[in-house]
Amino acid sequence: QVQLVESGGGLVQVGGSLRLSCAASGRTFSSYAMGWFRQAPGKEREFVAAINWSGRGTYYADSVKGRFTISNDNAKNTVYLQMNSLKPEDTAVYYCAATTWGKYSDYSPRLRDEYDYWGQGTQVTVSS
Repeated sequence: QVQLVESGGGLVQVGGSLRLSCAASGRTFSSYAMGWFRQAPGKEREFVAAINWSGRGTYYADSVKGRFTISNDNAKNTVYLQMNSLKPEDTAVYYCAATTWGKYSDYSPRLRDEYDYWGQGTQVTVSS
C-alpha cells in the first residue's frame, strides 16, 4: 500500500506560479511511477503530467507542456509539480497518483486506469 498526501495548492493570479508536493509513504517510493491529474468542476479528471519509475522519463498533457514540470526526490519520497504561467483554465483540484505500471520501461503512465493509488487532492485556483 502507498499513501499519498498532496500540498501546496492555493489561490494565485494569472501568470503566477505554484509548486505542488506529493509525499508518499508505505512501500518503496522508487518502485513507482508518479502522476498528476486534475479535475475541474463538472469535468472529468484529466491527466496533467507523469514521471516514470526511474525518474528519467516524463510526459505532459499538451495543455501544460512548457509551463509545468514534474520532478521527484527519492530521498524525500516526494514528487513535485512546478506550475508556471498559470491560466484560469488551470483551476482544478489536483491529484497525485502512483503506480507500478511500466516498471523497468521508459513508459510514463498517463491513463487514469493505469494508476493504483491516489491522494485526496489539493485545490488550485487561478484568478484573472
